[in-house]
Amino acid sequence: MTRQSSRAWQRMLSGRRLDILNPSPVDVELSDIAHGLARVARWNGQTSGDYPFSVAQHSVLVLELFRAANPEAGPAAQLQCLLHDAPEYVVGDMISPFKAVIGGSYKEVEKGLLAAIYLRFSLPATMPGAIGKLVKKADQEAAFFEATNLAGFEPPEARRLFGTPAQEAFEVDNFERLIRPWPTHQAHDQFIAAFEAISALIPAR
Repeated sequence: MTRQSSRAWQRMLSGRRLDILNPSPVDVELSDIAHGLARVARWNGQTSGDYPFSVAQHSVLVLELFRAANPEAGPAAQLQCLLHDAPEYVVGDMISPFKAVIGGSYKEVEKGLLAAIYLRFSLPATMPGAIGKLVKKADQEAAFFEATNLAGFEPPEARRLFGTPAQEAFEVDNFERLIRPWPTHQAHDQFIAAFEAISALIPAR
């Protein structure tokens, strides 16, 4: 009896079947991304508050930090920033120490998914190097603020792990609203709203 090959796709609520190992942009839907990211918890759920701090909310926080530090950034760069963790709607949010243990295979899957997501929304398949560094900086700043406000880290430890933020929390518009964990529906809606506001600024191709 021939053993059936392992399934490498996930069925989404939109009805799409996304092949994790060979993802097609055609099978990527914004509704699936927002739905999934609003339900994936950062820090393995080890955060304070009435709700988990979702990847959708983290993505909006990173976007706001990126905008505050780079007011000249165009809409394409902003959209790539918002979507930088979008593959986690498929693979979840593994904490960095576990990613380091798994190594290259995980990163390759994540890179393939991100390329398909970017192409689906008419963005370059990879983030330009200069933009990538700026997004990474905003991502690390978000991690610092999340760690110290929600995940029980003391500032010296957070600085060792994530660096010292270039921006103080009070310099970020609506920081208190951005760092307080949102319920799932709000995280979903805020992610969609951010996506649509940026997309409206990108000329149709």
